[in-house]
Amino acid sequence: MDFELNEEQRLYQQALRSFCEKELKPHAAEVDETGQLHMPAIAKMPEMGLVGMEVPEEYGGAGFDGLCVVIAMEELGRACGSTGLSIEAHNELCCNPIVRWGTPEQKQRFLPVLTSGKVLGSLALTEPDAGSDLMGAKTYAVREGDEWVINGSKAWITNAAIAPVIVTLVRTDREAGTHGFSLILVETDRPGLHIAKPEKKMGTHGSHAHALSFDEVRVPYSNLLGEAGRGLQQTMATLDSGRISIAALSVGLAQAAFEVAVAYVQTRQAFGKRLADHQAIQFKLADMATQIEASRLLTYQAAWAKGKRLPYTKLASMAKLFATQTSEMVSYEALQIHGGYGYSREYPLERIYRDQRMMSIGEGTSEINRMVIARRVLEENKL
Repeated sequence: MDFELNEEQRLYQQALRSFCEKELKPHAAEVDETGQLHMPAIAKMPEMGLVGMEVPEEYGGAGFDGLCVVIAMEELGRACGSTGLSIEAHNELCCNPIVRWGTPEQKQRFLPVLTSGKVLGSLALTEPDAGSDLMGAKTYAVREGDEWVINGSKAWITNAAIAPVIVTLVRTDREAGTHGFSLILVETDRPGLHIAKPEKKMGTHGSHAHALSFDEVRVPYSNLLGEAGRGLQQTMATLDSGRISIAALSVGLAQAAFEVAVAYVQTRQAFGKRLADHQAIQFKLADMATQIEASRLLTYQAAWAKGKRLPYTKLASMAKLFATQTSEMVSYEALQIHGGYGYSREYPLERIYRDQRMMSIGEGTSEINRMVIARRVLEENKL
């Protein structure tokens, strides 16, 4: 097995590291404090392929393979958790479903706008009474002639206020069980769609999440994404891919915390010697480095399987579960090493610690991912 990035991937990683160091990292604290993404940086992202990672070039995208996507997401997470989360949701949850299931007309209508660097796309799944339990979603759409009429509500919808279109999971047949859901493209200027103010969150302050309400929202019947009745299956496939990117984002957050800790222990003195010379600190660094590398390799493996069109549901859930646990452990230990300084906003660790906490919740909680993994293991090992 070859664990080396090829020349093109290495060069892209270097260019992206330079871009993030210049355009994102210096603004990360401000993004957290103000709750506003640094839009000038996002406006420059088309030239780096960041707002159309897997979108074909004919629609303004970069046409990346799976490994380039995780390389990009790790670098974004290393620089700014808020920006990384919004870019992940834009690419994985909005652009990719349109690429996979959109008609030529839908792709031409939406993708060039989404890859412009002026807006970010959105996906609406979660509801106030239906988070992990998508079967409990109640938002519904009824066909009236050449239109869908949508009623209901959604919660915790990333990028909704800056999106031109929201991929929306709705019930289209209340009697059809798992085949009663569909994905519909809802433009955000449609009458009857209300986007609430951003939720007040623990972290990722610049990546806004909103409640949505649909009151007789009418969209063309042609806004159906893919086949009617396949929405739940499309959603699960979308989340599988998204979990790989969340894993990569978590690796980036962990890497950022680790780098801060490594620099700090080599300059800070305690009990007559550098922190780096204390065995207790060395053990912490060893565990942090090992788990980061293991998380990165598992994430790369999931991305490789996706690129080879191999089954990757289990690997994606494993990568997300392990990488999000790693980001929590590493940011916790890095903060602990800093003592009181780690708790101060003068250092980035308290922000990283708050930002990473979202990764264990969004796009499938750790508990949901454990269920996914266990079910696949049992299916593969039936007696």
